[in-house]
Amino acid sequence: MSHYSVLFVCTDNQCRSPTAEGVLRHKLRQHGLAQDVLVASVATHDLNTGEPIDYHAQKHAMRRDFDLSGMRSHLLQAAEFEFFDLIVAMDESNLVTLRLRCPARFQDKLHLFTEYCSASTLQDVPDPYYGQPKDFEQVLDIIEDGCNGLVSHIDVFLEASR
Repeated sequence: MSHYSVLFVCTDNQCRSPTAEGVLRHKLRQHGLAQDVLVASVATHDLNTGEPIDYHAQKHAMRRDFDLSGMRSHLLQAAEFEFFDLIVAMDESNLVTLRLRCPARFQDKLHLFTEYCSASTLQDVPDPYYGQPKDFEQVLDIIEDGCNGLVSHIDVFLEASR
């Protein structure tokens, strides 16, 4: 049974947010927290709904043992603002879009992914979609760092609620 839920959001749910979903699920399993946390990802724009995650994102993630192969792109639904405990935008433009759509009573759930990073000096997780292999690797580095911070955040929350 899930006691906490995290939703990652990017523009088309093809690279960054599904990568974050896959990485966080992996790290939660490593820390024995997977059964307590629901993790998902969505798009702010209906560009690729229903399509598999970008091949390049899958390939680079697989090299680090993160499996994104079964994922499909999903579009953000209004009910998700109420359902999820934490809604994490991959960049500032996604956060602005979320703030415009989110009811006032759920605004405190909205956060920028890099808030959870220890090493990144970037505000946004760059979109590697049209990039080179090094861009996908950079994004994975940022996402692994931020997911480590998220695991710590979630662990503190779960400990406090026990």
